[in-house]
Amino acid sequence: MSTSFPLDNMRVRFSGDTDVGRKRDHNEDSVYLPTDVRLAIVADGMGGHASGEVASALAVDTMVDYYGRTADMQPLTWPYKVDRDLRGDINRMTTGVLLANLEVHERAARDPSCKGMGTTVVATYFLDDTVIIGHVGDSRVYRLRDGKLTQITEDHSLINDYIKMKRVTEEEAENWPHKNVIVRALGMKDSVQVDIITDQPKVGDCFLLCSDGLCDMLTDQQITHIIDGTPDLDKAVETLIAGANEQGGVDNISVVLARIEPQ
Repeated sequence: MSTSFPLDNMRVRFSGDTDVGRKRDHNEDSVYLPTDVRLAIVADGMGGHASGEVASALAVDTMVDYYGRTADMQPLTWPYKVDRDLRGDINRMTTGVLLANLEVHERAARDPSCKGMGTTVVATYFLDDTVIIGHVGDSRVYRLRDGKLTQITEDHSLINDYIKMKRVTEEEAENWPHKNVIVRALGMKDSVQVDIITDQPKVGDCFLLCSDGLCDMLTDQQITHIIDGTPDLDKAVETLIAGANEQGGVDNISVVLARIEPQ
């Protein structure tokens, strides 16, 4: 069921779900939908057996707990030194992701069954006039505006690095054998570089958070057609996941939609 929260002369409505897909025997993705704070998260775990599921759930739980503890106070950044010139809410997102990384890394270090686990994360936090996006890995945030779908985040993947270095073309990348190798994720080290992006939402915008189980299966055109053609947000989430499964469902599929509506 979708939920909505007031913004400045607007509202943001959220809906989301996660699905195991058609090829995996368990779901290593985790999703958080807002209850009392305008925060949404998608995390895609890795590590085999059950440890990927542990990593993604731990990252989500850590960030949600941190946002809960800092809801009514000046955002805490200890033990991390964060640029004080940045807005407090950007500091808050950065620190939330850093703490999630540390929790995953430390759990993997002390629990042999979790050795080598990690997770991607994308998170959005809506202020009245700005959305703050925190990002590590190859899960993505898109914005659909006036019929145009734009990928806001940049994949932290080996294939994306090769594309930027012009060693492969985007067309060649589609069938590249190491397409899903991640070069940055939570849990790999005791600290991580967090990408922070800000955007100014407009009425009619729809932000999509997803794991690669969605965007590897559906084209931008298919995603745009489904979201634009499905006014009911819960149904749009359901249709996106069903579409990815119809195309093979080779990975877990997680989708969160955040639509900006009139007040």
